[in-house]
Amino acid sequence: MINEQEANLKKLPLTSDYVFKRIFGQEENKEALKDFLESILKIKIEKVEINNPEIPKDFYDSKYGMLDLKVTLDNQIIVNVEMQVQNQHNIEQRSTYYMTSVYSQQIGESEPYTNCKKVIVINILNFNYYRRNSYHSIARMKFEKNNQEEYVDMGYKNEDEYATDYIEMHIIELQKFKKKNPKIDTKLEQWLWLFIGGEEEKMRRISKKNREIEKINRKLASMSLSREERNNYEFRKKAILDEVSAIDYATKKGLAQGIEQGIEQGKEQGIKESAQSIAKEMLKKNMDINLIMELTKLTKEEIEKIKKDI
Repeated sequence: MINEQEANLKKLPLTSDYVFKRIFGQEENKEALKDFLESILKIKIEKVEINNPEIPKDFYDSKYGMLDLKVTLDNQIIVNVEMQVQNQHNIEQRSTYYMTSVYSQQIGESEPYTNCKKVIVINILNFNYYRRNSYHSIARMKFEKNNQEEYVDMGYKNEDEYATDYIEMHIIELQKFKKKNPKIDTKLEQWLWLFIGGEEEKMRRISKKNREIEKINRKLASMSLSREERNNYEFRKKAILDEVSAIDYATKKGLAQGIEQGIEQGKEQGIKESAQSIAKEMLKKNMDINLIMELTKLTKEEIEKIKKDI
């Protein structure tokens, strides 16, 4: 029996990576997942195979539990979907790492490269990141314009535009979608309104247009009534906030020290020691070395030396 307090509980948000994985990682929701991916990729999908439906044991600790969703489409395309709630300032490195690792892990040493499937990474961001005027950006390995000094007239009227069609990245920035405040004409618009939480009347109209969204909306409502699921959601949320706060703390502390040291020892030396201080704080919290390199501008060798001295 659902009591009044439970009935008034706010639905868990799909913008949580834990909630996203729990919903779309279930076999019973594969049709909805297919519909959602079709709305992003603009292709017809016949079959979806979920490769990693399980929730990691250490999901509450964001250092260990990356809650991505990896699926195979029609046995031809591998798609890695990740929902990111907080800006950890590492989208480029993170996406590149997962894209290349998923691609390279497909085959063994003796297998031909032709066995590799296309890999698509989809990042759904609940914050603005790229300086682009679109809430859905698509990136591929595209050739730059020809250098005139290196131009050779080979008679090609239409040159190849892309170096490869085997890697592709989609970035969806939900805050830009919210700012645009679009209608509900397309499937992608309908799904993204579910993610950001459209008003009740709008969601009713969307549910009539798309039965898969209606099913997921009901699943979210049901999941939200579970105390265990709400606790898991809160644990995960806290872990991510703690990591973001740690990065912010390390950055501010290093900046403050850098200002003091800059006054006493000179600007260049102060900045260098500030970066080292930031790196030290971040290493103590077991943060990713690529993120430390990005924030501090130190080399990998410099960071490894600091790590040995801790």
